[in-house]
Amino acid sequence: MVWITAVLGFATSSAPQPESPPRLVLYVSKLGDNTTGRSWRSAFRTIQAALDAVPPNGGCRIIVRPDTYMEANLFPAHPGREGAYNELIGDTSGSYGGGRVGQVVLDCGDPERGFKSYDWWGSLRAYKKGWSAEHAGETFSAIGWDRWRFKNLYVTGGDGGLMFDCTDRVEPFSVVVENCVSIGRAFGGGVASCLSRPDEPITFRGCTLLALDWWGDTAAAYVRVENTAMPDRPDVVFEDCTMISPQCALKAGNYGYHTCSRVQLRRCKLFALNFSQPAGTPTDGIIQSVQHGKYLHVELEDCLLAGYKVFGSAVSKESADQIGRSLRGNVRAYVQFQQEVPPGMLRLGHWPLDALTGWAPPPRNAGQRHPLGESEPPRFIRKDMCEVSPIKWNGKLYLLECHRPASGGTQADYRLVIRDVAAGAEVASFGQGYSLASAFVWNGRVYVYASRFEDNNWNDVTVFWSNDLRKWEQRLAIRQEPNEHLFNSSVCRGSGHFVMAYETNDPRWPAFTIKFAVSHDLVNWTTVPGALLGTDRYAACPCVRYSSGWYYVLYLEQRSPRWYFETWIARSRDLKHWELSSANPVLEPFEMDDGINASDPDIVEFEGKTMLYYAVGDQRTWMNIKRADYPMGLRRWLEGWFRSEPVATR
Repeated sequence: MVWITAVLGFATSSAPQPESPPRLVLYVSKLGDNTTGRSWRSAFRTIQAALDAVPPNGGCRIIVRPDTYMEANLFPAHPGREGAYNELIGDTSGSYGGGRVGQVVLDCGDPERGFKSYDWWGSLRAYKKGWSAEHAGETFSAIGWDRWRFKNLYVTGGDGGLMFDCTDRVEPFSVVVENCVSIGRAFGGGVASCLSRPDEPITFRGCTLLALDWWGDTAAAYVRVENTAMPDRPDVVFEDCTMISPQCALKAGNYGYHTCSRVQLRRCKLFALNFSQPAGTPTDGIIQSVQHGKYLHVELEDCLLAGYKVFGSAVSKESADQIGRSLRGNVRAYVQFQQEVPPGMLRLGHWPLDALTGWAPPPRNAGQRHPLGESEPPRFIRKDMCEVSPIKWNGKLYLLECHRPASGGTQADYRLVIRDVAAGAEVASFGQGYSLASAFVWNGRVYVYASRFEDNNWNDVTVFWSNDLRKWEQRLAIRQEPNEHLFNSSVCRGSGHFVMAYETNDPRWPAFTIKFAVSHDLVNWTTVPGALLGTDRYAACPCVRYSSGWYYVLYLEQRSPRWYFETWIARSRDLKHWELSSANPVLEPFEMDDGINASDPDIVEFEGKTMLYYAVGDQRTWMNIKRADYPMGLRRWLEGWFRSEPVATR
């Protein structure tokens, strides 16, 4: 039997809704041209650039395409206003036209060093001068986020997640945070140094709030509203939230503060990850009022609380029972067996099986994504290898393998192997001293294009060809220019001729860039002047295909400033004017054994499927080969990436 209590004093609340459609919509996408932000094509490339463009008087909506944005200390040009909240929304479902489904990640960590747990460093800008000897900058308040709505964001990397500290601006403040994951060392989320509005409570709805530290004033959700007396309605509302921390799930007040906060929690799960013994290092409570119990009132409805004990106070420990409480519905507590549970709560004697649900957003699906349907779960193909190239020859599937060390070595360490995929047997070995190769079949003849390893670098593109995989001929296909080295290459049949895409470190553009050449016989090649891809970005490891008047190139994109690599796709009719798929990336490292890399793509259609081979690893010391199979032909697979409006690139 469930013990249900209804207690007087349980206030009702509702979060504000915009009264009208947004007056202005701004877009953020790393595929945009970073001009006006008024469309996906002209989108700003950073969230801060969009925040700088927010006009006064509210009603502005910022829509962010799924990606990882390494940005810290964000702040808007203007707050919202009553009935016209500004909005920062992640287009996680693609319903706003961003072209991709996935998380919108705001990571304020150091892209080279990692998690930046440092006071007053977080995703949202707030700062207190004199906090320490190092904090010499001017005090800055988060009051500028007043009357903003946040939705569908994944926030991490710093001291506070979606934590709104108004510092020296103790003024009425309202904000709505919906369907967000918010992670910080000290605070998963919350508010401080503000007042609330009677009809516009500060609201967190459907969020996962996670604090990572035990030490200091840390909490999954932190609240400090500066009321001189306890209000009769909630300052802050948490609905359908999961709140997790090593110290406490909800904390109110701080040392030396004598102000009151009232918090309402509906259908929430609160976890303090400490079930210590009394003689150990127990927490002060799942819910804490730091200075004194009387400064906090909580309204709990249909909630689960788990930890060492329910209520506590860090300073006046004996005042824990003075924390005000109103209970409604099924309020359960699972605590250390020697601790008491407040009257009105159902004490659980068993682990609640629903406890761990909601601790993280739903996992992504098991396959690589595609606009027309994801792949089968990728399969592991080969260990300690980086480049392979699939071909169909005489009705069978073969795989060209590049055998080489991760770096260095001599030419004797480099060779090319062709393997019968079904039998697993090696059927050809040739090309000593060559690697970074791709294969192409035309009129029964197998052509292989490879770079020569010499003087500890990669040089030229050489073509090998054979009719029987036993006798091979070779010739120089592309000679590199002075101050240039050539790397991966790929060949396809184009419109009236053959086309080669090849990777260069030509110093005229950022490394790396893709050049193009044409041939009528697959042996003699001519570089096409002005045919380039990636003059403004890292573009490596090309795989070129032609279908229905379009050239498609799969290539490797480094997601700077992170050491992180994805495969993207672009298309062109003339090899000079390119557009990116708004559904990029094609491949991303997402499985436990993928490292930070999904590179070196090569693709083939076989037995009605599109098979995409690629390398995973760390781009430094190890690489393995995987394959993603898609239940569609290659033409449909290529065209499917451009169902949504593409984005121009160079």
